[in-house]
Amino acid sequence: MKNPASPAPASSPRQPAARLGRPAKQGLYDPWFEHDACGVGFVADLKGRATHEILRQGIQVLENLDHRGAAGSEPNTGDGAGILLQVPHAFCVEAAKKARITLPAAGTYGTGLIFLPRNATHRRKMEEKFAAIIQSEGQTFLGWRTVPTDNASLGETAKASEPYIRQVFIGRAANLTTELAFERKLYVIRKRASTELRDEGFVGAETWYVPSLSSRTLVYKGMLLTTQLATYFPDLQNPLMATAIALVHSRFSTNTFPSWDRAHPYRYVAHNGEINTLRGNINWMHARQAHFISDAFGDDIKKILPVINPNGSDSAMFDNTLELLHLAGRSLPHAVMMMIPEPWSNHQTMDDAREAFYQYHACLMEPWDGPAAMTFTDGHVIGAVLDRNGLRPARYYVTRSGLVVLASEAGVLDIPAADIVEKGRIQPGRMFLVDTVQGRIVPDEEIKRQLAAEFPYRQWLKEHLVHLDDLPAAPELPAPDRDTLQQRQLAFGYTHEDERAILMPMAKDGVEGIGSMGNDTPLAVLSNKPRLLYDYFKQLFAQVTNPPIDCIREEIITSAETRLGSEGNLLQPGATACRRVEIDWPVLTNEEFAKIRRMALPGLKVDTLPILFRVSRGEQGLAKAMEELCVLARRTIEEDEVNVLILSDRGVNKDHAPIPALLAVAGLHHYLIREGLRTQVSIVLETGEARQVHHMALLIGYGCSAINPYLAFETIDEMIHEGILPGVDHKTACKNLVKATAKGVVKVASKMGISAIQSYRGAQVFEAVGLRQDVIDHYFTWTPSRVGGIGLDVIAQEVLMRHRDAFGDRNATDHALPAGGQFKWRSDGEYHLFNPESIHALQKAVRTGDYGVFKNYSRLVNEQGKNHCTLRGMLDFKPSDAIPLEEVESVEKILARFKTGAMSYGSISKEAHETLAIAMNRIGGKSNTGEGGEDAERFTWTNEQGDSKNSAIKQVASGRFGVTSEYLLSAKEIQIKMAQGAKPGEGGQLPGTKVYPWVAKTRHTTAGVGLMSPPQHHDNDSNEE
Repeated sequence: MKNPASPAPASSPRQPAARLGRPAKQGLYDPWFEHDACGVGFVADLKGRATHEILRQGIQVLENLDHRGAAGSEPNTGDGAGILLQVPHAFCVEAAKKARITLPAAGTYGTGLIFLPRNATHRRKMEEKFAAIIQSEGQTFLGWRTVPTDNASLGETAKASEPYIRQVFIGRAANLTTELAFERKLYVIRKRASTELRDEGFVGAETWYVPSLSSRTLVYKGMLLTTQLATYFPDLQNPLMATAIALVHSRFSTNTFPSWDRAHPYRYVAHNGEINTLRGNINWMHARQAHFISDAFGDDIKKILPVINPNGSDSAMFDNTLELLHLAGRSLPHAVMMMIPEPWSNHQTMDDAREAFYQYHACLMEPWDGPAAMTFTDGHVIGAVLDRNGLRPARYYVTRSGLVVLASEAGVLDIPAADIVEKGRIQPGRMFLVDTVQGRIVPDEEIKRQLAAEFPYRQWLKEHLVHLDDLPAAPELPAPDRDTLQQRQLAFGYTHEDERAILMPMAKDGVEGIGSMGNDTPLAVLSNKPRLLYDYFKQLFAQVTNPPIDCIREEIITSAETRLGSEGNLLQPGATACRRVEIDWPVLTNEEFAKIRRMALPGLKVDTLPILFRVSRGEQGLAKAMEELCVLARRTIEEDEVNVLILSDRGVNKDHAPIPALLAVAGLHHYLIREGLRTQVSIVLETGEARQVHHMALLIGYGCSAINPYLAFETIDEMIHEGILPGVDHKTACKNLVKATAKGVVKVASKMGISAIQSYRGAQVFEAVGLRQDVIDHYFTWTPSRVGGIGLDVIAQEVLMRHRDAFGDRNATDHALPAGGQFKWRSDGEYHLFNPESIHALQKAVRTGDYGVFKNYSRLVNEQGKNHCTLRGMLDFKPSDAIPLEEVESVEKILARFKTGAMSYGSISKEAHETLAIAMNRIGGKSNTGEGGEDAERFTWTNEQGDSKNSAIKQVASGRFGVTSEYLLSAKEIQIKMAQGAKPGEGGQLPGTKVYPWVAKTRHTTAGVGLMSPPQHHDNDSNEE
């Protein structure tokens, strides 16, 4: 076991204060992981006629989406409900008059509701500050109006965090001659107020929230049930409250806390879904904002920073970014297409102009990826778009009178079928747009054709975007150094298992190796062996309401391209913004890497920085080397204008040890984000350490653009030279390795519901297990690490232990690669929970029927704590007062609740599968078939003892193997498998060698053919279905 220092206090930068009903980070709870699964819809008058009837119908749609919202233990405290409408001028005039405010003409004033503290003193100070900001920005402060509310129907939780709600009115200055210019100024005012109230320490600033501030739209929302909205806000019942659009949302907080500010709609969007790439999107936006230049905003651009509110939900942060893109000059549909592009890179029939549009914008920003039905409006147009997979449905219909209704489902308004002239559903990646100014629905093709023709995107790409294949080849590559190969392999922790189990199948067949699932080795932090830093991280995966993606059967929606070089200015289009190098895969062969290292193109400059540290510096040398790397990188970027930075660990010798590649990449990535330099450079890695898909996924997930695993290629070359890898030449083997690892990274991203590697880069969809918080905060910022662990000193110790194995004073034979023992038990390898001793005890117990031997087996397995294998093995029950035995349930009642795990027939033998069923039926418990079906003879089989082989639980998985009517009818319980337990985010898999004729018969398939279930049910891709 490592000897970690005591876990440092949690000091993550992400610790928002409790606000408006949402608690702060505590224990294992972190508000960062809050997500929604909701109901969304809108009603619009096609001709732009504003009436109170549209508002009334919008509220009816909202109330009919009540089942998509939620309430907690208090049935009268909702997760959130709200409505966005056009500014109702007649209503505002009357309401303002009652507050002794005289409003100017429609469109020449802005208004919005504001959440404030209930304490009158704190509220008054905030209002005075806000009025001062309005005037300092050259606008006219017209006055405040208290918004009437009726909280009689609210639950105690909603009341406890209920804000005081006021409405502000702001007059437009004469020098702002357009509506959009005024919207920008209102945006600046709102951003300044939020920042300054917080930074200047106003008491109650955590309550301050502005649902909207606009001359076009007005938002009413709160921690309400759908049926409470209209009664809580009496304004909504006023006949003068007229609008031509009504965008509504019913929130379902998935495993989260409701709050007043996180109710939808936001200022431009209402969203049903989840943004899986959120952490990366935030990081990249934070890095970009240091370089924003905008003719539209001018000097005001600095006042709106930070663009993204770190305390917002994923939908709120999407809204923050969309708002900026729109106010900087792009149309709302244009901005939406940038953030949620349709799949284009593998689309064979897409027209060239549209493809050029998407390819150009891919040089500016990454997609916000995840299941989404995103509705949006600026007060004039209102529309919706689906994610590229269509994982959140949206259906619409249009009536003869020009009423347009769109919602998460059909039937949200009672409209006679004879009145409907058009209806349909939005397709994946397609946009539905109602233009109330033009008085028509604008077709998807027309929207995209017009935007694609706005600038000469294809010409810009031809002039500035260079593909890797078009770069000149390097004249000569360095020859492999076989004399030092084994020492370098040892320094990077290579084992025979890495060669045979990891590299060999990838180099030979271009696919990852297949093996049995289950990991009974210690967590890296508990291991007595020096483990690579990658082993301290676990991949996250999507499931159920946020399904993984089937990257095999739906390859068209995935994308592995990446681009090297500086990003252009996000806010203003220009030809040079796409001055970059495009590569097809994020893993590079030596030949491809040499092209990049030698390239000399206008606007693209390459340099290499070593990621090594002197062994003589000991454990402190690693921290010092990381500091020097960051300082040197900054100087290289700022002074030498380098925008492709290669980090290389070549040069490992007896005096120099490698900085762990993941530490170097992630640490530099976050340093450059903090310094505002990250988008000015791409990080390319030349490493001897990475050789597994998990390694590549982590490196890309923490910001690396491309990886050259040179030592893996050298190892493959040596295996071919030694005859270990027959039937394949070096070039083919290296290409196969690139193919296998790149496809593997796509698969890992798909498990998290992410389609594009560009979005996966920097998304950090991992958890750390066993790293101290100070390491996380400094090098892996925002990564969850719930149990603390080792610091940088222990990480350095592990590097130096491997270095001593490689370069220590020992005989040459002592430098042979170790066996490994990570995947299979070896006497000198990693500890396994199921080892020869424990397995022998189990086999002996079964064969002899001796309960004493079985107790010995149980003791061996349960002594996990002593052997430091699992976290649960290190925990113990707190002693408590005993209760009388007669108060305890009988053994029979307890056994009746026993259920086996779902282990499929074929993955385990017929004998084992049937024995489990008989045993559970004997004790009154339930066995589970797993996803491989069950022999029909077992449904009715019995013997003289009354035993039954029929499994009580019949599982239905995405592959539907063995599922028949008879199979389902024989069940006491049907289990629909929404996520794979052994391979999270993937489908179940049975190699062809295990699909014997009798297994194939039960599964209704062909013997000898490998079987793999899709990651999700393709007839149930979303929680709506």
